[in-house]
Amino acid sequence: MSKLRAAARSGRGLQQGAGEGRKSPRRCRKNVSSHKGMLPPVSAQQSAYHLFSHPAEIEAFRKNLLAWYDKCKRDLPWRKLAASESDANRRAYAGLTPGCVSWEQEVNELWAGLGYYSRGKRLQEAAQKVVSELAGQMPATAEELQRLLPGVGRYTAGAIASISYGQATGVVDGNVIRVLCRVRCIGADSSSPAVADRLWDLANALVDPARPGDFNQAMMELGATVCTPRAPLCMECPVKQHCKARCRVEKELEFASRRLLGKAASSCSQAPDIEECAATGSCSLCLPASEPWDSSLGVANFPRRAAKKQPRAERTATCVLERRGPRGQPEYLIVQRPSSGLLAGLWEFPSLALGPGLKEKQQREALLAHVQAWAGEAVARGRLRHVGEVSHVFSHIHQTYVVYSLLLGRDPEMASGWRDEMLERPAFRWVTQAEFQKSAVSTAMKKVWKVCERQNCEGRGSGQGCKRKRGADPSRAGQRKVEADGSLPPRQLSLDAFLKAPAGE
Repeated sequence: MSKLRAAARSGRGLQQGAGEGRKSPRRCRKNVSSHKGMLPPVSAQQSAYHLFSHPAEIEAFRKNLLAWYDKCKRDLPWRKLAASESDANRRAYAGLTPGCVSWEQEVNELWAGLGYYSRGKRLQEAAQKVVSELAGQMPATAEELQRLLPGVGRYTAGAIASISYGQATGVVDGNVIRVLCRVRCIGADSSSPAVADRLWDLANALVDPARPGDFNQAMMELGATVCTPRAPLCMECPVKQHCKARCRVEKELEFASRRLLGKAASSCSQAPDIEECAATGSCSLCLPASEPWDSSLGVANFPRRAAKKQPRAERTATCVLERRGPRGQPEYLIVQRPSSGLLAGLWEFPSLALGPGLKEKQQREALLAHVQAWAGEAVARGRLRHVGEVSHVFSHIHQTYVVYSLLLGRDPEMASGWRDEMLERPAFRWVTQAEFQKSAVSTAMKKVWKVCERQNCEGRGSGQGCKRKRGADPSRAGQRKVEADGSLPPRQLSLDAFLKAPAGE
C-alpha cells in the first residue's frame, strides 16, 4: 500500500478526476457471461457456425491451451508477482501497472515515445482514488474495477479481476481478437460493436473457471507468439484442431494436391468440400461479400478491420531555444504541454500551431512573438534560424513540425507578460542535452532535436562533437554513475523492485 499512498501524495496540484473520460453504456455492461461455458442466444443475423456449441470442445480447447501455456509461457514480471504475492491488493496493483517504475513524471519519462501519453496520469488518479475513497482496497471484480477506477476499461478490468482475484471473466485484446476470429472464421469487421460483443461473449464462454487468469494470459500469449498477424506458426498451435480457418486451409491444400497428382479426375474443377456458414450472405459474422476468402492469405484472412481514416494534416512551428548555462554549457528550453489532449503532460520545445496557408515570413513572425516571452530580450527576426521540417504521424494526425533555432545572447529572464499572468504560464525548465534525452518528451520532439543536431554538426564540420553518442554529456564522457556500495546501477528498475515494500513495513 505504500506505493499507492506515494502515488496519491505525488498528485498535489492535479485536478482530481480530470480526464477520467466518458464510458459508454456498452462498455459499462457486465463482462461476465451469465452461464459459464455457455453463449448467449445467437441473433438472427449471426450463425452458430461461428460459436463453440459443444461443451466437450470447450473443455478440450481449455485443456490443450493451458498445457501449452504451462510449458511455453514467457517469463514476465507481473506473472512472477501474481504467482508469489499473497497480498491481493499488491497483485491487483501490479496488474494495473505492468512495467511501471514510479509516478507520473518518472512514468512519462520511462514511457516517452511508446504512445502511452495519458496512462501515467490515469494510473496516478486510480491510486489516489483507491487511497482516498476506497480505504486502500483495490476493487475485486471486473465490474467494480471498471466502474470505480478512472482509466480502467473493460480489458484492463477483466485482466486484473481474473489474474489477481481469480474471477472467471474473459478478456479481449488485439491478440485475443486474432485468435478468436481465426478459430471461428469471424471475418466481419472486428471493431464493429456487434462483432466486438460476440467476441466478448466467446471469451467469457471459453475462460477456464478453475484457472481464469492463466487461461486469459494463455490466449494473449498464443496471439503474441504463435497466432501472429503475419506468418502464423499454425503447426505449433496447441488448438489448431479447433481452428476453422486452419481446417479450410488444409482442405484447400489437400484439394490442390489431388489436382496436381491427377487424382481428382472429373471433379477437379469443383471446389473442395469445405464446411461453410449455413447463413453465408446474411450472417453478420462472415467475411463480407465484397472481400471474400483469399487463398493466398490462408488463416491471415482473419481478422478483418474497416479501413482506417486518413490522418488529418497539421503544421506546427517549433523553436529550439538555446542559452549558455551557469557553467557555460548549452541549455535548452522545454515547456510542458497541457494535462489533457494530445501528448498530455509531456515536454516539448516552445511550439505554435500554424493556420493554413501561412507563408514562411508569417510563420517566423508568429513564432517569434510566441518565443519572445521566453527570451526576455528583444529578438531580431534574423536571429531566428530555419532548420528544416520534421514529419510525424500520430494515430489520427499527420503532423509537420517547421523547426527553427534561436541562440540567446544572455541569460533570459521571465518576461513581464508571464509575471502578470502566473496562473496561465505553462511549466518550463532549461535542460542540458543529456537531460533532454531523459525527459518525458515525445518521439516527435526527439526527431526535432535530431534535425537541429544534424545541422549543428554540418555547421561545425565532422569534428569530435558530431560523433558523440546522442544524449551524452561531454563533461561526463566515459563515466558512469556508481552506487555507494561500488556496484553499477540497473538500467531500469524492475517491477519487483518497484512493488517491494519499504523496510520496516
